[in-house]
Amino acid sequence: MPVPFIKAATPRVGEGKGERIVLSLVLAAIFFTGLHLGVAGTRLRDRVITALGQGGYQGAFSLASVIGLVWLVAAYNRATYVATWGMLEWWKPLAIILMLPASLLVVIGLTTPNPTSVAQEGRLAQPPQGIVRVTRHPFLTGVGLWALVHLIGNGDVASLVFFATWAIVALAGAVSIDHKRQRLLGAAWEPFAAQTSIIPFAAIGAGRNRFEAGEIGLWRWGIAFFAYALMLVGHAPIIGVSPFPA
Repeated sequence: MPVPFIKAATPRVGEGKGERIVLSLVLAAIFFTGLHLGVAGTRLRDRVITALGQGGYQGAFSLASVIGLVWLVAAYNRATYVATWGMLEWWKPLAIILMLPASLLVVIGLTTPNPTSVAQEGRLAQPPQGIVRVTRHPFLTGVGLWALVHLIGNGDVASLVFFATWAIVALAGAVSIDHKRQRLLGAAWEPFAAQTSIIPFAAIGAGRNRFEAGEIGLWRWGIAFFAYALMLVGHAPIIGVSPFPA
């Protein structure tokens, strides 16, 4: 799924200020990654909560996240185009295929109650259901897949920094959340972790769970497929690049 206002793979040109713009993108990537992996999933978070309270921490973290996101996207859109391997036309058919599971994971993950989501730890007492049977981090897995698909397809330095940042934050973030839940919840976390997996279908393949498509709900499937179709149709007019091979 595309991120709004991102000109993925469009040649970005610039003179004079090019180096400073690339530096801004790198700094934004470091800030965004550090915020989500160096604060949210570590004991530093506990210290900040002690100082500010839970509400204060959530407010400060949300504000910093918005600032980091806006900075990252703006810096990427302004970055000078420096080619690496160049845009890969042969990758586009594969990207179209891979973006279907990415869209399903993101949309269904966003709309499914999950003990790994913010303030939903109380659901640990309930058995995993729906997409959580497939992966306990569906949204982050979908974002990570989206980022990797675009990282490969967009062969320039700015895209490498931008999409690598999203891939690292999403995929390493899933591991970070697991560690945080284990540290804070202890034994209450272990049964849920044993029945589920980070890697999609790993727990199902190991016989620790089973796939129940009906639990996901027709409306979630419908919204996810609609979002995928919308992405294909809207990618060229919104992002500026056709997802289909020339």
